[in-house]
Amino acid sequence: MIGAKNQPRAGGDFLPKCPTGIPGLDDVTGGGLPMGRPTLVCGGPGCGKTLLAAEFLVRGATRYDEPGVFMAFEETAAELAANVRSLGFDLNDLIARKKLAVDYVYVERSEIDETGEYDLEGLFVRLGHAIDSLGAKRVVLDTLEVLFSGLSNAAVLRAELRRLFRWFKDRRVTVVITGERGDGSLTRYGLEEYVSDCVIALDHRVTEQVSTRRLRVVKYRGSAHGTNEFPFLISGDGITVVPITSAGMDHPASTERVSTGVAAVDGMLGGKGYLRGTSVLVSGTAGTGKTSLAGHFAAAACARGEKCLYFSFEEAQSQLVRNLRSIGLDLEPWLSTGRLRVHSTRPTRYGLEMHLATMYQEVTDFAPQVVVIDPISNFIAAGTTTEAGAMLVRLVDFLKERGVTSLFTNLTHAGSAAEETDTGISSIIDTWLLLRDTERNGERGGVLYVLKSRGMAHSKQVREFRLTDGGIELGKAVPSAVRAEPRSEGGGP
Repeated sequence: MIGAKNQPRAGGDFLPKCPTGIPGLDDVTGGGLPMGRPTLVCGGPGCGKTLLAAEFLVRGATRYDEPGVFMAFEETAAELAANVRSLGFDLNDLIARKKLAVDYVYVERSEIDETGEYDLEGLFVRLGHAIDSLGAKRVVLDTLEVLFSGLSNAAVLRAELRRLFRWFKDRRVTVVITGERGDGSLTRYGLEEYVSDCVIALDHRVTEQVSTRRLRVVKYRGSAHGTNEFPFLISGDGITVVPITSAGMDHPASTERVSTGVAAVDGMLGGKGYLRGTSVLVSGTAGTGKTSLAGHFAAAACARGEKCLYFSFEEAQSQLVRNLRSIGLDLEPWLSTGRLRVHSTRPTRYGLEMHLATMYQEVTDFAPQVVVIDPISNFIAAGTTTEAGAMLVRLVDFLKERGVTSLFTNLTHAGSAAEETDTGISSIIDTWLLLRDTERNGERGGVLYVLKSRGMAHSKQVREFRLTDGGIELGKAVPSAVRAEPRSEGGGP
């Protein structure tokens, strides 16, 4: 994860940067956009360019006391205000308080003569007046294509683009200029990215009817920057960029222990439970008790006074509460006190990157000490095995970076190898509990054993595992002659 402590240096000094106030974007850019310089935000239709630009101004006005000017060539002030109201932005209020000015400029292509009469002087006068009147520190130009729609001569276009960007630099305002993606190129004219100090590309792609938005910093003069693509969300609170990569390996390693919620399972883990801040995997076929173990872990966290965020991808909150109540576990009090939050959704509702972005936002907002994801095997329905594995690795790194103890459940299928997962994340898991069905003396039963637990001594026994009205019980160690049996889909909590 890119954090403030990893801010890139330029020539041994920090490059002055202007924080955008957009969650995640300042992490990705190492502090914000280049202060007093133009940034080009480019992408195809509907990828969020105008929203990002508008939020840059709104956050600047409301959080950093930096008034802004929005010069629009496609939308009137009224249309723009209506479009961003869904994000909770009240442009009219900011305009009334002289924190923001919105100037709509109608450009008629047929009136533009590129034979030498076309120039930007009129635009500079208009922009200069707006900036001076407001004492603006931030400016948005939306979009570049409309402004230069009448120019086809590359030499004239390049000269005017350079003049425009230089004018902004001389005024020492931080600028976001939006631009359309070209046909097979980053920008429409293929010139804009060369004269820009910073280029951010937005992308909105649809794969197998599932849409995902991604952001990439293509160029950042004077500053190091990552080249990865980062998913981002557009929600009722604005834009959230997920600054997560799988490179985060500098998280602290705690020696504190947290209970599993089942005393007997704690006993198999040195009598103290899981190491705090580590990742736990509980795998097994359907109905073996994965969700029951997850529920006990969530309840134990709440009983300690901690907050638990439970992502359920198979059961609604009410169904989860009802089913766990059947084994004597009542989550309702923790939901009422707010220590437990259940987020239920179908895996196929979003793409994998959007799931990652949603979980990042939920974890950031709720700040839990414990996170449960039940189950991870369903993510394969939203992408390929490789994609699901890569997403989960980034999620594990993110949770460890925040010191969150995470528990993942994984459904294994009858006939498949028990000691592997479809998503291939077993190697990054710290503690792995395996549940298996057994058949003995004409009765079905279950067993539990600790496949691995890094950093601690743990039991090597295979113990009987039972779900009762009073919760989870572990019996004696079972003999090796007991054989594991495949089990059909369905089952209890």
